[in-house]
Amino acid sequence: MYSEIASNKRRTVFIMFFFLLFVGALAWLFGQYAGSPGLTYGVLAGGVVYALIMYYAGGRLSLAVNGAQEIQKKDSPRLWRIIENLAITDGLPMPRVFIMNDPSPNAFATGRNPKKSAVCATSGLLEIMNDDELQGVFAHELGHVKNYDIRVNMLAFALGAVVSLIADIILQMTWFRNRDEENNQAVMLLAIVAAIIAPLVATLIQLAVSRRREYLADATGALTTRYPEGLISALQKIERTGSTLRRQNTATAHFFFANPLRGHSITNLFSTHPPIEARIARLREMNTHA
Repeated sequence: MYSEIASNKRRTVFIMFFFLLFVGALAWLFGQYAGSPGLTYGVLAGGVVYALIMYYAGGRLSLAVNGAQEIQKKDSPRLWRIIENLAITDGLPMPRVFIMNDPSPNAFATGRNPKKSAVCATSGLLEIMNDDELQGVFAHELGHVKNYDIRVNMLAFALGAVVSLIADIILQMTWFRNRDEENNQAVMLLAIVAAIIAPLVATLIQLAVSRRREYLADATGALTTRYPEGLISALQKIERTGSTLRRQNTATAHFFFANPLRGHSITNLFSTHPPIEARIARLREMNTHA
């Protein structure tokens, strides 16, 4: 398991390197279209600044766009007690606790590091899960915190936003800037291609938060509770009821415990979540060898 954590950290470096290469290509396209190659450096610098802003504000944004409301112990003693006990067991600071008003059972963790972390449950999760199942779900989410997966989630959120923003600016320029026809057509074609590729690249960045991270968080959670059956039972309930949220947000989909997007979304072709049955099978195998 520790080798997987080290691998996750190395993958973070790769994500940053790949992002800078792609943003550099978009910045070059911007400079070429504007007729000022020097703008390439300005756009690249602006993209890095924007990424840093999104990275540091990403935790708050991910909670806000999903309609999460912060609670205190008196608001949900059961949920608070379970998360507090798990945090103590994992040796983690107590995260901020949020609830989303959504009937679908789901949850997510966010933040830059354990000291800046937050966890969120949907109202549907609290309604259908017993204590053992709820403990399994949040042992998984705190596993993401413990393994620093939340930091990579923040990077994926920030970098995906930057790529999409620059591509959108370039596309807008193709409609409102008058150049000679030949050049306008050529650059418009490049911009359209960039606008099409950018969301796919953003999704691939999120895919860097690989399925192995979900498996690893499941394993971490099971080791924390010493009771894999709780997490298995929670996954089985979610498999039966579905985990699709009413509020769809592809930018934060990779944060969640189970895939929150509609089954027919094209994003599901690039889902960061392994099939639930595969997660259950791995947990059962882990339980067998325990």
